[in-house]
Amino acid sequence: MPGLENSAPEQLGFVGGRLDRADHIRVKPELVAQAFASPDARCLVLDGLDPVTLDGHLLMEPIGPEAQVGDHLLLGLEAGKRPIFVRLAAEVGSNFVPSPRSRSIVAEVPADEVALYGAARSLVHWHGRHPYCSVCGAGTRPEKAGWARRCGTCDAEHFPRVDPVVIMLAEHRGRVLVGRQHSWPQGFYSALAGFIEPGETIEEAVAREIKEEAGVSVHSIRYVTSQPWPFPSSLMIACIAQADDDALALDETEIEHAFWCNVDGVRAALAKDINAPFICPQPMAVAWHLLKYWVDAQVAPSEPSA
Repeated sequence: MPGLENSAPEQLGFVGGRLDRADHIRVKPELVAQAFASPDARCLVLDGLDPVTLDGHLLMEPIGPEAQVGDHLLLGLEAGKRPIFVRLAAEVGSNFVPSPRSRSIVAEVPADEVALYGAARSLVHWHGRHPYCSVCGAGTRPEKAGWARRCGTCDAEHFPRVDPVVIMLAEHRGRVLVGRQHSWPQGFYSALAGFIEPGETIEEAVAREIKEEAGVSVHSIRYVTSQPWPFPSSLMIACIAQADDDALALDETEIEHAFWCNVDGVRAALAKDINAPFICPQPMAVAWHLLKYWVDAQVAPSEPSA
């Protein structure tokens, strides 16, 4: 994938983090307390789970004298030295889909700050949804500077979860398969996607999901790129696979409609042409970059000889 530039119009969202995650600090409570008390320390401000900006950057405020270290999570060190924290929230709701505000952040602040917000959102959401132990049901408390929770009764340790998701294009004779869910806006299509299940490789999950959702068998699966998706906390793993044939048998509980689109149609969708055969995701989503990657990889037809 091409390099990502700050505020680029085709910037992939939530990638490009530069923060030192400071594992050497977060495993030692005395170092966490020292970082929290530093005059250089800053707290990333959130509005619920949404970002707050000022002058083209995420808003970060000094930590007040009344603040408690146990109510905060250490995101890491900026430029190798300035500690960056975020306040934990007791109530976060479901919030499984991005809000308009969390989507718009990609065009407002540098790429590394978008990545910082994504990490903060995922972690704050996880803490808010896991106040109780999944082993014994007792209350848990944050530890390791917010990168874990521990049960006060059975001593079980719990860590933030990341859900791996495959998102993929099946290719057949110069066309790719795009589909839409029932709830999506009219005309909107994207790559197929699904969660990796226990005991599966990435390749096995790609083949299973395409077969289940579209009835298409695939081979020659190759990895393209990945993206953290903090809604609430997924890792999108983008792949392309070769289809054995183009016959479709849709799982209509999952997919409302799907079709094979040629390179001209995909190119038009990426360009937001009003005559494009479908509306594609925005550049902040890895599906847009997967479609762009496929278009760029197509060999242009040779010019006719004179």
